[in-house]
This record gives sequence, C-alpha cells and structure tokens, in this order.
Amino acid sequence: MEKRTLIAFVLSMVVLLAWAFLFAPKQEQKTGGAPETETVSQMPAPSGRDRPLREVKTVPPPQASEQSPERPAAKPVPQAIEKNITVETPLYRAVFSNVGPSVKSFKLKHYRQTMEPDSPLIEMLSQESQGVDFLLIDFGRGPLAGNGKLVCTADRDRVTVSEEGPPGNLVFRSVSPEGLSITRTYRFYPDQYQIDLTVDVRNDTETTVEAPFKVRISALPPEKKSYYAYVGLLALVDDELEELKVKKVSEDKRLTGNFEWVAYEHDFFISAMIPEVPARGSFTGSLLPSGLLNGAFATEPVSVGPSQTVGTDFVLYFGPRDLGILRQLGMKLERAVNFGWTDIIAKPLLYALRFFNQYLGNYGLSIILLTILIKILFWPLTHKSYKSMKEMQKLQPRMAKLREKYKGNKEQLNKELMGLYKTYKVNPMGGCLPMVIQIPVFFALFRILGNSIELRQAPFILWINDLSAPDRLFNFPFSIPFMSPPYGIPILTLLMGASMFLQQKMSPKPGDPTQAKLMMFLPIIFTFMFINFPSGLVLYWLVNNLLSIGQQYRINKSRK
Repeated sequence: MEKRTLIAFVLSMVVLLAWAFLFAPKQEQKTGGAPETETVSQMPAPSGRDRPLREVKTVPPPQASEQSPERPAAKPVPQAIEKNITVETPLYRAVFSNVGPSVKSFKLKHYRQTMEPDSPLIEMLSQESQGVDFLLIDFGRGPLAGNGKLVCTADRDRVTVSEEGPPGNLVFRSVSPEGLSITRTYRFYPDQYQIDLTVDVRNDTETTVEAPFKVRISALPPEKKSYYAYVGLLALVDDELEELKVKKVSEDKRLTGNFEWVAYEHDFFISAMIPEVPARGSFTGSLLPSGLLNGAFATEPVSVGPSQTVGTDFVLYFGPRDLGILRQLGMKLERAVNFGWTDIIAKPLLYALRFFNQYLGNYGLSIILLTILIKILFWPLTHKSYKSMKEMQKLQPRMAKLREKYKGNKEQLNKELMGLYKTYKVNPMGGCLPMVIQIPVFFALFRILGNSIELRQAPFILWINDLSAPDRLFNFPFSIPFMSPPYGIPILTLLMGASMFLQQKMSPKPGDPTQAKLMMFLPIIFTFMFINFPSGLVLYWLVNNLLSIGQQYRINKSRK
C-alpha cells in the first residue's frame, strides 16, 4: 500500500508539472487608448533571430581618375543644440536626446508606483542619474560616445504610434571624431515593449578602422535590497545566467564569452539589450562614487575599411519582467525570471496561477484553487502522516513508562524506544513529513508572490488590494514593533495564526513534553514570521491550514 501511495504521488506531481507547462496561457501585452496618430515611415517587420546578422556591407570606392578629387580627411564633429524627441506608444512614453544619442526618460503607461489612481507612472530611468546617460549605443575605439557630448541629427521631432497604426521609426545620424558616419534607426511597435535598433557605420576616411560596437546601461539601485529577487546587472553568456554583483566602488566585475543578452533588473522590471544574433564580447559592471551602477558591453572589434559599411542589429526591451511577454520575444530573455533553487517548482506554479487567473480573473482565487490542488496531491502522504501520529499517541503510556524506567540511561532508553517503534511499525518522524515536503513549495511561492509582475498590485477582496504586499487593515500614523510599513492590523496573518493554533490543538500531542511545548509556540512564531510576508503567501498558508483541519477532523471522526 505504501508503494502504491508513493507511485500515485509521483504520478500526480508529473501530471501537475506537465499540465502547467503545456496549458500555460500566453499573456498578451495590454495596450491603452490610441494617442494622436502621426505619419511614420515604414519598413519590413523583423522576423526575430531567424534573420541573419548583417556583418559587413561593402560599397566599392569610386574609380580613380584624373578628374576624381582626393578624398577629404575626417570631418570635425558638428556642434549643435540638444534636442529632445518624444516617442509616444500605447505602452510607454519615452524621451530621446540627440546628444549621444541617449534616453532621458522611459515611462510605462500600464504600471504605477503605488495603488493610487493618480500615482506617477513607473519610470525605468533613475531620475537621480540624469547626469549620466541611461542607455548609450556606439561604435569606436575611444570611451563610449566620447565625452558624452556627441551631437546627432534626428529625422523628426516626435514619433507617435497609434494602437492600430504601423510601427514608427526614429533615425539619428552622427559623425564620430574618427570620421565614421553612424546611423542609428529605432523602430517602435504599438503593442510591444520591444524596440528594434539598427546601427550602420560607414568609414568615409582613407584608413581602416578596427573597433567594437558598445552598449552602456546605467541605473541607480534602490537603497533597500529586495528579499525576493536579485537587483543588479546580469547577462546570458554561453547559455548560462550570470549575475554581476558589484558591491564596491573600487572593484569591477567582468564577463567574457558569447552573449545572448545583457540587462539590468530589479523587483518587477528589466532593461535589456539583445543582439539580433548572439555576439562574442565582454560585459563589465562598475559602481560609481555616486552609487550609480554601470554595465558596459563591447563586442569583439570589427574591421571597417575605406568606403565600407558595417551593420548590426539589436533588440531593446524596457518593460515588465512578465514571463509571458518575455517568452514571446523568442530571445531567451524569459530566463531573467529566475527563482533560484526553487525555479523547477516555482515556474510550474506560476504557470498554473496564470492559467487559473485566465478564467477566474482574480489571483487571490487562483491562489486558493492552487492550494486545493497542492493539498489533493499531498493528500495520501498527509493522511499517512496523521495516521502515524495517531498510532504514536496510542503508544504514549508505554513510552512514559520506559522514560521513567530508564531516565538515568539515555542510551538504553533510545534503544528501547526504537524497539517499541519497530514492534508496532510506527515512524516517530511520520508526523513531520507533510511539513518537510511543503517547505520547497512554500519557498517557491515565497519567491513567486514577492517577485512576479503578475502579482504586483493584484487585488483580492476587501482591504487586500496587493497580493505581493503584506496585508494591512487601516493605516496607523505610528510604528508597530516587528512590522514593516505601512502599519496596520494584519487581519489575514492573525487568522492564519489562529488556524495554526486550532490545527495544533486537534493534532495528537507528542510524547516528549519539551517537544509538545515547542509545538504550541509554533503558531505564535509563525504569526510573527508572516507579519511582513506577501498577503498572497499568507493566504496560501491559511487555506492550507483550513484544509488540514478538515482532513484532521475527518480522520479523528473515522477512528473513534
């Protein structure tokens, strides 16, 4: 019977994992109202990484003749006034500068900083880093974009992409101090956070130039580190997810290899640069005295001869760390959604939550349904555990006599107790099995509910309006010990503690008095632990306790 139970459990878990992966919904990106349209230039839509990289385009030099004038030397960099170009799409509002060129602002229209309707939009660019470019893409041997004052000409003053309209283009042209003509063409889509970027470099000098394409991503990390997710620079290099944890101003971290993408990520959002095809190069992370984090990516040097044009393509992504949206890119950026050692459990659970929410329209109800499903899968083991605890309770009188008889000889006492367990075929650790099995699931949900954009500001019922934040009824103007702000009454957490206390009262008491006292303190300990946990996680534990109480009541009633 034990073997059949174990087989049934394993098969049930396999079914859950397969079902969650196969039937997980593909989330579509939301779009807002259609802004005022503007005529934009059109070009063929990209086809993802199936499109080959444009390595080198060669323009044959003009034939030498007596009438042909000599080629002029490298032109000086033109001086011009800085101009801002606004890019408006249904998903975001961005401001580009022709100096660099760089991005001065990138606001996401569907995500706000708080739950308030008039709360500011999420700004992907750290406002404190206005003196340093958020994103720079360049080509050359010197520092990135020279001194940061390289001025480009833009082909338009504004780009507006309507919801039903075609993609929009923005073209920057510049001449580097080396005499290279650089053209950067950005392409914006109405229903995607993806931005396509084409960089063409033409050598108008008489000498061959050998230099890399370079990208810099800058951000100001939050002062308070996240408990649930990695915040900082990371890259997918040689098919391995690598994090550049730079903690000191004096130290630099460097990665080399074949790069799929480089990025900066925080709790719920990510800024990424993706080569159209994987590129060999290096990625260096450094920390400035101001606290700004810099990530500099450089490809291997590319040779550009006279009258030659080198072209390469990138995909930029500034948006939510939404697993469905990132998967649709088809560029492995979804691997940035990583839950650590719980990833193998957390990903199927997240897919299951997304699947349930597609039909229920409420992530709180989806968590309840997922908890019921997990409880059903663990039912055979939990049932066996409760039966083992009942058998242990029957042996309490015999165990008490043995403790009294051998109270001065612990070695003999343990030997006699083991013999008693063997005679009556009882496992003293059987009662702990359900708790041990649920620990990986608990940690997986801990990471999901505190780190998934799907749960960010997701409402449940009544006062619970954000399942990724602690539950608080009322907002007190004073602080409460052991509680992180905002301060209020953690109703859901208190209910969870009460349910755990009731579950302890219904369970058979351990034979060891010290262990029995410890078990009675567990509800209090867990209540203090959960007081600052996401309300979605508290909801899971509360529902799980209520189901366990029902199961315990059924077992107790059937064995009377």
